[in-house]
Amino acid sequence: LPSQAQVVIAGGGAIGCSVAYHLAKFGWTDVVLLEQGRLSCGTTWHAAGCCAMLVEGIVRTMFEYSKQLYPKLEAETGIDTGWQQTGSIYVARTEDRMIAYRRHADAIRAMGVECELVSPRDISVYHPLLRVDDLKGALWVPGDGVATPADVTQALAKGAAMKGVQIHEKVGVEKVLTVSGRVNAVRTNKGDIRCDHFVNCTGQWAWELGQQSSPSVRVPLHSCEHFYIITDPVAGANTATTPVAQDPDGYNYMREWNGGFICGGFEPTPKPVFTDGIPSPFEFQLLEEDWDHFQPVLEQILLRMPALKEVKVQKFLNGPESFTPDLFPNMGQAPELPGYFVAAGMNSGGIASAGGVGKVMAEWIISGDPPAGTWPVDIRRFGEMHNNRRYLRERVKEILPMPYAQPYPKPEFQSARKMRMSPLYTTLEKAGAVFGVKMGYERANWFSKPESGEARLTQGTYGKPPWFNAVQEEYMACRQNVAIMDMSSFTKFEVRSSGDEVVTYLQRLCCNEVDVPVGTVLHTGMLNHYGGYENDCSLARLAENLYLIISPSNQMVRSWEWLHRHLPKEGTVQIRDITPYYAAINVLGPRSRELMAELTDAVTMSSQYFPSFTCRELSIGFAPRIRAMSLSHSGELGWMLYVPQEYALHVYDHIMHKGRDFGIRNVGYYTIAHLRMERAFAFWGIDLDASVTPFECQREHRVKFGKGVDFIGRSALLKQKQEGVRQKFVMFLLDNHDLDNDLWPWGGEPIWEGGRVVGRTTSAGYGYTLKKQVCLGFVHNPDPQTGEHQIITNNFITKSKFEIQIAGKKFSAAARLFPPQI
Repeated sequence: LPSQAQVVIAGGGAIGCSVAYHLAKFGWTDVVLLEQGRLSCGTTWHAAGCCAMLVEGIVRTMFEYSKQLYPKLEAETGIDTGWQQTGSIYVARTEDRMIAYRRHADAIRAMGVECELVSPRDISVYHPLLRVDDLKGALWVPGDGVATPADVTQALAKGAAMKGVQIHEKVGVEKVLTVSGRVNAVRTNKGDIRCDHFVNCTGQWAWELGQQSSPSVRVPLHSCEHFYIITDPVAGANTATTPVAQDPDGYNYMREWNGGFICGGFEPTPKPVFTDGIPSPFEFQLLEEDWDHFQPVLEQILLRMPALKEVKVQKFLNGPESFTPDLFPNMGQAPELPGYFVAAGMNSGGIASAGGVGKVMAEWIISGDPPAGTWPVDIRRFGEMHNNRRYLRERVKEILPMPYAQPYPKPEFQSARKMRMSPLYTTLEKAGAVFGVKMGYERANWFSKPESGEARLTQGTYGKPPWFNAVQEEYMACRQNVAIMDMSSFTKFEVRSSGDEVVTYLQRLCCNEVDVPVGTVLHTGMLNHYGGYENDCSLARLAENLYLIISPSNQMVRSWEWLHRHLPKEGTVQIRDITPYYAAINVLGPRSRELMAELTDAVTMSSQYFPSFTCRELSIGFAPRIRAMSLSHSGELGWMLYVPQEYALHVYDHIMHKGRDFGIRNVGYYTIAHLRMERAFAFWGIDLDASVTPFECQREHRVKFGKGVDFIGRSALLKQKQEGVRQKFVMFLLDNHDLDNDLWPWGGEPIWEGGRVVGRTTSAGYGYTLKKQVCLGFVHNPDPQTGEHQIITNNFITKSKFEIQIAGKKFSAAARLFPPQI
């Protein structure tokens, strides 16, 4: 082994070899790849090799790149990857499945992917072996195909080696060594290798390997048994032309293999495995056959392709595959340990996306920054609770069937729940709360009426949702009277110093002016060097040397890592996570000031003493030390009350008692979403990410160039201010949309202008006051010849005619840079 390298990669499957290949391709050739057994011996070798996935966003981008890469590798390396562009056919048994396909077709066409919706009769043109009499239609994607997993791996490995990468088999990584809080070396069974960067690409072993460093690194994934059969040849099957067939309603797939078929599925009742550890060695090994468990999938396979009833099964394969808690891969730099990167947990899509995963990871490692659009796969989306083995075992039972589940809007996980709960949880549950989960935290989405027998679990839909009327009542309470909402899941950090060091620190991190009077609350972005949002937060100055930072729930790990990354090396600034210690109660609505005056006194709550964006410490009922901030995160008049946990239930009960005379009612997060969309408020993780700047979302007023500090992102914003922006956050109001009969926009819909796609919506919902569907999203102005995004002006937004496409149907949409008065 070499004594040192720039990058050490653990794992010689398709993912690890692709990372090595792309690092070398981009000029980083001082790379060592270590495999504990032989290349592809873990889970890669028994993958089915289907390059056909119903995915969108960054996962789709990686998938499309992989399909372009695999046929090129043979010319480069001389190794045939087995790539065949057979196309894929996704069949539908229900009308809702066809709606899902129409929405998916809109999305991938907007990305430049060719596809076609076909009738049941025309399915036989593409795949004559399929039964079609019980189908509603299908989606045909001609660019999909198949590859041979082991050959893809060998081609990537050879391509990497040809560029200078060293590959060593039979070398196991035992531990990642650190110095001064970052990666310094890798300890193997054959000696140490010093390195600057380490990449954990060990698949189902990634969780265990993550524990072998100090600090340990969380890699949330868990193995499940995964089944398929290989059949004898079938008359009519052709290697080059028989497409991959997928029948999600029957949770099965079929791809041609040597004249026969590989047939498998994503069964509704999966079997987790290896909770207590993976046996060693486990190379080119399978698990025991379980025909009884596979029987429901097999019945659906035979239903869809009756010709298979007449052939023998050559082989039954039961191989472990690793799945993550949300069906997205684990990628990026670990928040616990600088220099430690992860690419693992591909959710049975490793071959389909390996090429793109390697490319994205190489860009990430070389630049040190996440590439645009990678937040859905960024490992910082997970917290400590997600790495618990019992949690993972329970959750993956729900995850494995999800590739074929009906993708209704606003899905919520049902497994591994009630993990993080507010002190108000039981009270809200009795009041009819229908909970969702964010960062492991139970949050009320909306409130049913238990006394009326209204169902808390509702059937999914692509149209008007069952909770529409309930949320409308909550919305009206916020707009006409007063409402109360538990927002305890907010991320809450105290940042302090003994002197004014905390001010210097935050001035550098924040684009807004933070050296404000004590008692002031402000909104600010924390930007990266490109001017994009790393964090979108509220700051309250509690003392000369103490600030409270409030961030979205899903920013808990990401913002913690960003803040720590930039701490002064002298240790003069301290950060404390107080999220578990304070409940957050939002009292909002036009009568909220009156109610707050009843809770305290009229003088304290007067607009002169307690204006907007002010923080005061109050007592409510018998509870002291409540930090009250005059904002509501919805655009309505309101107060956020940060209450010590032990007083939360008392304060809530006291507010509800006093609020009866004001018509107070509980509201949930769906209501806040509808309120903020009518105000065109952009939310981080939904509308905003690290590629969006304040100038692109109408937040220039929160950028203070004149504060005398070279804050992070300042140079990029000055350049953008001079040159102009190439995307713009826009509000759209749909015309001629039938609330009751048309399909609804839910986010992700293409935005059309002049016969071309110019963007996609990021948020969508009904405006109860505006009486229209509201869509928010980013608009570009692509060059007709090159497709490059041109500078976009306000005039382009206001003068152009836009349409929003919902499941194939386009609706005229009035564009607004700023929301109407409501």
